[in-house]
Amino acid sequence: MKIALFPGSFDPLTIAHADILKRALPLFDKVVIGIGLNSSKKSFLSGEVRQEIVKSVFASYDNIDVQSYEGLTVDFCKKINATYMIRGIRSVGDFEYERAIAQINQTMMPDMETIFILSKPEYSAISSTIVRDILRNQGDVSPFLPKEALTFL
Repeated sequence: MKIALFPGSFDPLTIAHADILKRALPLFDKVVIGIGLNSSKKSFLSGEVRQEIVKSVFASYDNIDVQSYEGLTVDFCKKINATYMIRGIRSVGDFEYERAIAQINQTMMPDMETIFILSKPEYSAISSTIVRDILRNQGDVSPFLPKEALTFL
């Protein structure tokens, strides 16, 4: 069984994240969306709310599982038997950053393959960081989030 992990903070999950995952689904038997929890990092949304948003967005998909995790992503991959990691790429800067992480991950877990999926051009400017800033300033985030996410904000 080909199991992939799509890791991220998803603080919040954007339409760009959802698009990457939907495009990756046909490649794998199962995809685990791993919501990384980092106690040293101040999140905008709680881990519980992020998990509920992701579950609601992907409720109709049988081959998606949503879990939260702490610690090293490769350790979580081992725990869930994932040998693939899905990462979205918006820019050259993303690629350089993600390439370095993928190479370190492969050193730590040699059977791990990272699959990069390029963002669609219309989503390349969307990031959780920008959406959080809009949320903090009471702006309209509806163009950037899946409609299911809006009920949680």
